[in-house]
Parts: sequence; structure tokens; C-alpha cells
Amino acid sequence: PGFLYFFKYPLAGSTSGEYLPVATTRPETILGDTAVAVHPEDVRYQQYIGREVEVPMSGGRRIKVIADTYVDMEFGTGALKITPGHDPNDYEIGKRCNLDLINIMNKDATLNAAAGKYEGMDRFVARKTLWADMESAGLVLKKENYTVRAPRSQRSGEIVEPLLSEQWFVRMEPLAKPALAAVADGRITILPDRFAKTYNTWLENIKDWCISRQLWWGHRIPVWYVFDSQAAADEAEGGRCDRYVVARNDMDALSLAQKQYGKTVVLRQETDVLDTWFSSGLWPFSTLGWPEEEAADMRTFYPTQVMETGHDILFFWVARMIMMGLEFTGEVPFHTVYLHGLVRDEKGRKMSKSLGNVVDPLEVIGLYGTDALRFTMATGTSAGQDLNLNLDRVTANRNFTNKLWNAGKFILFQLDRAQAAEAAVGGQEAAAHAGPAAAAADFSSPEALAGLPLAERWIVSRLHQVVDEVTERHAKYDFNAAGITVYSFFWDEFADWFIEASKSRAPGTPEGRVSLAVAVYVFDRVLRLLHPFMPFVTEELWQAIPHTGPALITASWPTGGAARCSTATAQWEAAQGVVRAVRNARADYNVEVGKKVAAQLVVADPVERAALESELQVIMLLAKLDPAQTQVVGVASTTETGTDGNLASISLVVKEGVQVIIPMAGLFDVAKELSRLTKQRTKLQKDLDGIMAKLNNPKFMEKASQEYVVEAQGQQAEAAEKLAMVVSKMAQVQAMA
Repeated sequence: PGFLYFFKYPLAGSTSGEYLPVATTRPETILGDTAVAVHPEDVRYQQYIGREVEVPMSGGRRIKVIADTYVDMEFGTGALKITPGHDPNDYEIGKRCNLDLINIMNKDATLNAAAGKYEGMDRFVARKTLWADMESAGLVLKKENYTVRAPRSQRSGEIVEPLLSEQWFVRMEPLAKPALAAVADGRITILPDRFAKTYNTWLENIKDWCISRQLWWGHRIPVWYVFDSQAAADEAEGGRCDRYVVARNDMDALSLAQKQYGKTVVLRQETDVLDTWFSSGLWPFSTLGWPEEEAADMRTFYPTQVMETGHDILFFWVARMIMMGLEFTGEVPFHTVYLHGLVRDEKGRKMSKSLGNVVDPLEVIGLYGTDALRFTMATGTSAGQDLNLNLDRVTANRNFTNKLWNAGKFILFQLDRAQAAEAAVGGQEAAAHAGPAAAAADFSSPEALAGLPLAERWIVSRLHQVVDEVTERHAKYDFNAAGITVYSFFWDEFADWFIEASKSRAPGTPEGRVSLAVAVYVFDRVLRLLHPFMPFVTEELWQAIPHTGPALITASWPTGGAARCSTATAQWEAAQGVVRAVRNARADYNVEVGKKVAAQLVVADPVERAALESELQVIMLLAKLDPAQTQVVGVASTTETGTDGNLASISLVVKEGVQVIIPMAGLFDVAKELSRLTKQRTKLQKDLDGIMAKLNNPKFMEKASQEYVVEAQGQQAEAAEKLAMVVSKMAQVQAMA
């Protein structure tokens, strides 16, 4: 919060008290004004353009009224005081209009001799004093409350004052053109590609870069001032003069200076340091032995391949690395720029101490693990989009890590069982061979795949498909989709279906050996696919299971284009459909969890029937079917109604040509189920009656907001639908009585 000060700028030589009304947020800077600007089309002030006005409290110093299109006719009074020495926008106007530059302020924010009688005052004290003097002189119009956009120091919180000073600049246009060309001709690709437009806009409108900083740390600017004697160097203000040389080091600087100015010169190096972003821009090659272009690291690692960083420093860092790389080495520093988003809190706000919403990654790692946090960050959003970090998502990915760990434990447990079974038959030598045999198995060829049972053929086919998809996603830098694809495959297919199905294979049998080898084969490839996202848990698990090679981090990426079997995929999906249909029926009729039920699988196609029959043990295990009362047939041998007319069985259609028939006899306690459904119906009816009472009440409808009425109507529809489902279910159960 601040003020907008309105005051009079008297017209020089006016005998009638004419003035221009001007507004400012910093009255003390009036003392540094060198013009008053108006818009050339502003009819209020056109007559004053070219005339002179007197600077208030300056002792009669006169400045001109100028015209410039920068002036906003709608803001303040439409007349703008121009202070080139203390405002960057005014500085640009001053350059365009060739105005004087007056600095009224010292570096400690006190006013200097150019401020006249206000010299030595702090800027804010001078503001109050000057305004009071102007008020006494009749130059004040009014003062209004106004929100001021004042820059503040990040460290001290002090308001930063624009101030004229000598600085070192780099002329940017010659550097920007090659950097623009490198993206335009495809030598550099920026991802996501929408940021290429941002990059181009910045470089096409680039201004000269102030690279000097008045700090105690950093690379000192490689400029040496040249003096004729030590006495001259000691007397120079700030240790500077008009003569200087630019060199790589002290010895080179002295040699250059002596050649130009004689052998007796004395040098003093510039004390300013380079802007941090200037030093950072040198990073791709300065770390590799540059300027020695034949250095081993330089030849090996420059140019590099991918630069990954946040989109917020595309200009500050990335563009400058590109410009400097091209300028100093003649080559682009990398061929791809991959930009990630910023991490925000779960509400999308930028993290800050003042809001108290900063998430400490070390604390998160301590609670959830490094792998869970990494996976969340990598898969939480698409490229370039900001990530709203919700710890619930980190929790979910910790659970994924646990699932991965438990799958590894299961495979090791199965390996122990297999070794015990092999030892019982063939001794310790056979047992010792079980692990290496599983690690050596390769199912990538069509012949190897064709020899597998259906469940194993399906999971290996799906693995090979996932490897191709994930590899393609990585090639396109679509890391989010790559991670989610592996996640879904592992959890939804390998863990939930194949591991459960493999429990039907007895250890030590031919089927058990194949199943274990497939489990190791698939799990090994899953760990390789997940390793870039979750390096620690995957390395630990890979070292524990049978494997070849010293470490997962040096293992090869899974080979693409391996064999797949679409027939196996379709047949296994039919088996899954059977299991899901039975599970849904069990839930619908509230069948006891441990109770095994009878079922008849009706499969019209003989090939598909044979495939499902080959995996009947798996289907019975997963659907909890009674082996003594389960069969696979081509034509149904039971009817849905019994001799008494009541429902004898239910028919579950899985897909065309596949259905499951479940006899109702003894499936569940009809009386108990009817009692449960009756209580549910009573509750739903009560809820519905309450909602209807509101909607049928004229007073409620008159007072309630439209949004609330719509919400209540939605509740009515939902409750009515649930009630209808319960009533229908009761009718079905009663038909079984």
C-alpha cells in the first residue's frame, strides 16, 4: 500500500498560474526529472508540447514538455514525469528523446548533491519533507491511496531503487541469431514444442545483457584497468579508468597492456563478478576442460544429448547455454531440451514459507521412500505441465513399491519351493540348477512362446507389447505415459492375474518349472523398465532374483519386437471374463467368501473350449469353483427353471459364444438374503421419502437456491435407482425360494 501524489508542474513564464497536473508514487524523484511527457494524441495537452515547465523545489530548473506514445492517457492525469536516472521505462524514453540523465541518489538510498537542499536525507524522509514543502508552496493537488508495485530485495526485504551506474553489458543480437537458427533448422529440439515459441519470442526481442554484479562471490569479470603508475591506480575512483584490456588471466592481461601502453603500466582487475547465469551458461563445456578443445572429456562429452530442466529457466539458463556453446565452441551444446513443470502444492499454489506449504523432499523420502517420490514426480503430469504434489499420490506409489517388493518375495518363495521339490527328486545338484535355469530362460522367439501354456503365453505376449510401448514412449520423451504403462501392466496383469494363476502350478513339476521361469523372465524385464523411475528398489530386487550381470543399472534395456500371440491374449481374456462373471455373481448374491460353487462353462468354439479347459485349474482357483461340480461343455445341459417353476440356475454371458451357468441350489441362505435386502429397501425408501418431502414442499422450493434444488433432484434420481435395483434383486431371490 502507498499513495498516488498529484501535484502541479508550473509552466515556465506563465503569468496566469498555468500548470500541468502530474501524478507520481515517488515525489522525491521529482528532483531528478528531465522532462514531462504527454501522449501526442491527447487533446488536453497538445498545446503544451515543446513548452517548458519548472521542476518543483529545484530553484527554477526548467525542463521540456515532450510527446511520446508510451504515455497512458487514462492513467493518473495523462501527463507523466520523466526521470531517466531512476526508472527503467523513463530511461528508454530518455534515450529516444535524448534527455539528460540526473542521479539524485547515493547507493545507501540517501539523496546526493543533485537534490539540492534535500542532500543527505533518506529517500523516505526526503519524500515527506519535499511533499510538505510543495504543499506550502501551493503545488499540491491531492494524495490518494494506491497499491504500489515496488520491487523488494529477496534477502533484506528492502524496496529496491533503480539507479544509474556503470555496468558491463554483452551485446546480445549477434549471439541470439545463431541460437534462433539452431532451433529453426532442427539442430536443437525443444520439448514440449510449444516452448519453442517462447524461446523464439525471447531471442527475437532480446536486449543487451547486464552481466556485472556487485557481490563478493562469483567469477570476477576478466577486465583489467590500465594505469600509468601505482599512485594513479590508488587515486582512481572505484579502481577504474577509461583504459582497460580483456584477457584470460593476469599474465595475459599484463602482456596485452604492455604492448598497447608501455612496460611500466600498473593493472587493477575489475572487482565486479559475472552474473550467475553467465557463469552457468558456460557449464556444458567449461566443466570438460575448455578452453582446451582437445581435452579428453571435451572430445568425449561435448556436445551432450539431452538437457533437462524446468520451463521457468528456458531463457535464463538454456538459451544462454545455447548462445555460449555456439559462440565458444561452434557447436550446439545438446540436441534436445526437455522441460519439466514446476512442483506446486496440492492446491496448485507456488510453495513459499509465508504460505507454510513448502514440502521438504527429505521428509517425504523419510516417510515414503525415494522411489515412491521419484515415481510420483515422473508420472504425476505430462511434459511441461506443473505438478500439484498431493501426498496421497506419494502414498499410492509407496504402496506400488510395496507391491513390487511383495512380488519379488513371492518369486523367491516359489524358487525356494522349487529347489526343495527338485532336491527331493534329484538331490542338491538339481536344486542348485533351478535358479540359473530360470534366469537363463528366454521366451522372446516365436518358437519359445508357442511352447508355453496359455497363462504364460498371455503374460509373455503382454510383456513384449508393453516393452515396445514403453520404449516408444521413452523415445518420444513421454515419461509420464511410459511409467503409467509399466505400473498398470505390473499391478493389473502380472500381480493381480499371473501371480495368482501361477499358484495352481505345483513346484518341481514341468508346469511349475515353466511358470517359475516365466515369472522370473517377466519380473526381470519389469524391473528393467521401472529402473529409470525407481532405481533403488528395482536394483535391490534384481540382485535378489536369479539374474545375469553385475548390476541392473548396467543391464541392457529389454529387446523390442519380441514375439507376441494375439490368440493367447484373446483366449486368456475369455478366461478372465469367466472369472469376473463368477466373482460378480458371488457378490450380487452375497455368497459366503470361502464357499466353492458349482459351474458349467459353455464354450461354443472347440478351439476356445480346449484353451479354457487347459486352464480350468486356474479358473477354478481364481473364481472359487468346486472342482467336483465344474465342467467345460459345448452345449448347456442345465435349464434356468426347475420343475417347480422357480429359478434353478443363473446364466452369465461372458461374450458371444461363452457363458457360465451357476446352479442356485445351496448357493446361499435365501431367507437371510431376503432379510438383508428388506432392511436395505426400508432404508432407501426412507431416504427417498425425505428427499421427496423437500421437493414437494412449496416453501422449500421457493426459498432454496437453484443449485440446491438441482442437487436434491439428483439425489432423488440416485435413491430411486438404488431402490429399484434392490426391489428387482428381491424378486430374483424370492424366485429361488
